[in-house]
Amino acid sequence: MITDTEIRAKGLRVLTQYLGDIEAERFVALIQRQPFDYTAWRQALDEDLSLDEISRQAMTLRARRGGA
Repeated sequence: MITDTEIRAKGLRVLTQYLGDIEAERFVALIQRQPFDYTAWRQALDEDLSLDEISRQAMTLRARRGGA
């Protein structure tokens, strides 16, 4: 298991990689300003997908990342 500091560092790297510096900062600010339930937010993103589609997307992502 990695430390909280490592999780924060990796998270910021991913955010800046995909959003850029400014939008990553905006994302962090939005999370800090508003009550935020990540689990509910994440579930809402997938609520229109079937279990098979979610599984296919997960397998595709894993294959792209070189997972076994």
